[in-house]
Amino acid sequence: MQREITVPFVIEQDENGAWCASAALNPDSFANGEGATREAAIEDLKEAIAALADVVGVPEQVTVTVEVDG
Repeated sequence: MQREITVPFVIEQDENGAWCASAALNPDSFANGEGATREAAIEDLKEAIAALADVVGVPEQVTVTVEVDG
């Protein structure tokens, strides 16, 4: 069975130009991705999240709609 999940993440470029992305599935379980480009780091992170979800399970989610400026 497949289930789509939305996971917030942070991404930044390090001093050597590599992109590093990270996300948490729960307070104790983190996934990381890296790549030469922003897109490559995000793809690597997606693979890491999928592997982590196989181990720790998929977190419960709640969806909230908020007003944003812009």
